[in-house]
Amino acid sequence: MASTTVKLLIFSLFLIIISLSSAQPSFRPAALVVPVRKDAATSQYVTRINQRTPLVPENLVVDLGGRFLWVDCDNNYVSSTYRPARCRSAQCSLGGANGCGDCFGPARPGCNNNTCGVSPDNPITRTATSGELATDLVQVRSTDGSNPGRPVNVSQFLFSCAPTFLLQGLASGVSGMAGLGRTRIGLPTQLAAAFSFDRKFAICLSSSTNSDGVIFFGDGPYRFLPNIDVSQSLSTTRLYINPVSTASSSTQGEPSAEYFIGVSSIRVDNKSIPLNTSLLSIDNEGNGGTKISTVNPYTVLETSIYSSLTTAYIREAAARNITRVASVAPFDVCFSTANVFSTRVGPSVPSIELVLQNENTVWMITGSNSMVQVNDNVLCLAVINGGSNPRTSVVIGGYQLENNLLQFDIATSTLGFSSTLLGGRTS
Repeated sequence: MASTTVKLLIFSLFLIIISLSSAQPSFRPAALVVPVRKDAATSQYVTRINQRTPLVPENLVVDLGGRFLWVDCDNNYVSSTYRPARCRSAQCSLGGANGCGDCFGPARPGCNNNTCGVSPDNPITRTATSGELATDLVQVRSTDGSNPGRPVNVSQFLFSCAPTFLLQGLASGVSGMAGLGRTRIGLPTQLAAAFSFDRKFAICLSSSTNSDGVIFFGDGPYRFLPNIDVSQSLSTTRLYINPVSTASSSTQGEPSAEYFIGVSSIRVDNKSIPLNTSLLSIDNEGNGGTKISTVNPYTVLETSIYSSLTTAYIREAAARNITRVASVAPFDVCFSTANVFSTRVGPSVPSIELVLQNENTVWMITGSNSMVQVNDNVLCLAVINGGSNPRTSVVIGGYQLENNLLQFDIATSTLGFSSTLLGGRTS
């Protein structure tokens, strides 16, 4: 009897995944694309999709390691295609629901009886709460890798409702967060299932608050002006799974949905810096390692790593006659712009190299991604001291991702990365 129940549940899960593509069987895109804009006030990255019936544009903060899409349902969420996930349904299993129950109030999106819930998470404020798991229509644009194409619908996209207070700390005008993490209901996996393309996605964040970056769902080509397919020239490295969740709230045994890479050493101007290399590995409790984040505006380093990096950086800058000046919050290490020349890849300053699985696989961080110009006369090193006992030793923040193309292959746990595209005259 138990075996039959398990088989029925697995079959139901399969039917749910297949049904996600039911809205438009006549057109099956090879890839999808959404815009991303840097918010000037918060340095968060905001994307936009259409959701509900009738369609409503949703502005969402991009959370690379977020577990799923969550949306504020308290503030006038109205949709004729909204359906709560019922207790013990295959949808609840697919979403990893952590509870089931009733809502003591008038029935509405986010408040229904006999439904299961998940824990929507705001990593900016480190706040999580309970939210009703549900499905609704989502619409995004198809692409051929060069231009946006026709819009396509996913009729039963799983997401979580959330209360309005969870928006605290997010960019003005957003209604939730778009989770791109490695879960069964993260955006990349659901969209791949809906249209039967590879579980891959790529991000290219713009450094400008006036022009869009992009997120591609599906494989390349990813063509940038002047018609260069950047997917053909990516270096690759392994993505690691942290066995312990890094979310604000999680269940026991739940792995992290975030994307970790293996940094073996760090160099400044091609010179290795001293490090406690044990900090670069993930221990049994999920501490340590290196992750990539779109919700941290700048790279954050454990104190000893930070000290070693900044000491080496100040030394190499001095060798170029670059003068250190007073700190400008939130940055500790700042320099005069005198003797700093401009290049296609940003200010001419010492480079930072993240050495990955071998000495030939290197993520190069040049001036465009290492230096923030705080005023006409001062540049600051865009790294933050994360303290002596952070959960993750190295967090590569959004500023270091800008004008880089990163492709995440969830199926093979592989990261493709370009380093800065500015040197290739692409846009």
